[in-house]
Amino acid sequence: MKSNTTFPVLLTRFFSERLIQQHHASPHTISSYRDSFRLLFQFAKVQLGKEPSHLSWDDLDAQLISRFLDDLQTQRGSCTRSRNQRLTAIRSFFSYAAFELPERADHIQRVLAIPGKRYPQKHVPYLCRQEVDALLAAPDPNTWSGRRDHAWLLLAVQTGVRLSELTGLKREDTHLGSGAYVHVLGKGRKERCIPLTKQMTGVLHAWLKEPALGEGHILFPNRRGGRLSNDGLQYLLAKHVSSAREVCPSLHSKRVSPHVLRHTAAMELLQAGVDITVIALWLGHESVETTRIYLEADLAMKQKVLDKTTPHEGCPGVYKPDDALLAFLKSL
Repeated sequence: MKSNTTFPVLLTRFFSERLIQQHHASPHTISSYRDSFRLLFQFAKVQLGKEPSHLSWDDLDAQLISRFLDDLQTQRGSCTRSRNQRLTAIRSFFSYAAFELPERADHIQRVLAIPGKRYPQKHVPYLCRQEVDALLAAPDPNTWSGRRDHAWLLLAVQTGVRLSELTGLKREDTHLGSGAYVHVLGKGRKERCIPLTKQMTGVLHAWLKEPALGEGHILFPNRRGGRLSNDGLQYLLAKHVSSAREVCPSLHSKRVSPHVLRHTAAMELLQAGVDITVIALWLGHESVETTRIYLEADLAMKQKVLDKTTPHEGCPGVYKPDDALLAFLKSL
């Protein structure tokens, strides 16, 4: 590789060759990385007065990128998680550049050394069984759309598939004979098969008997037979959650998203005693560490563990209020 390879040329190759051809990155990953560099270029134009195609390697140093990351939070109001996602995209490109341009190793290593920011981990939101039952009962079984929505809601809660995985399912991905399962093409183009319960198999059997719309490939299509958009599915979920709140008041305090249904599936597996490594495979996690968040989420499970221990004896003290005059002096 010639040492005069420009930044724009290598970035183009990073997207077209590394991400698309070699890694087969998902459309979601590509769009996320694309938006990260768009924001970086907008910032660089303000700071340096240069168009993206005129940027050089020396322009995009660790100092500029650090200021860009700070600007995301201070000026754009991005959360720490979003800031770290932008940094991940930049690091991925510079890691690729390290192999292509060894003569710029020092410059690249300074960028790769930019640390991610730590942030407090929130408890994982999920639905209890009563809330799930209310949600599954919300779609109208007398309409085509109601039967469709009941089927995908039940599939989401039982399998824990991601939003993009759910909308991308095709009829041929379901195998409803002996040992029924659904075949999923997941994050990073990784394939996995998730077993289905008898109840889920029965619902899908009935749904697949419905007249196919459009070309008939999509498992849960829109009215025209095409793929449901992510926004469209989230709209449908919000509508059914609103209906479910009328019979299950506890849903008023919860913000239910497709990912909450995924969390719910994981928590039900965990509460049933399924090993965390199996849950990681079930959800398509690359690392078991990602799945450990569910161990922190269930207070009831922690209480069961506590009940199995032998408690230490304690000696409760008796409170005696201070003399009124001493209390006054302490308050000064």
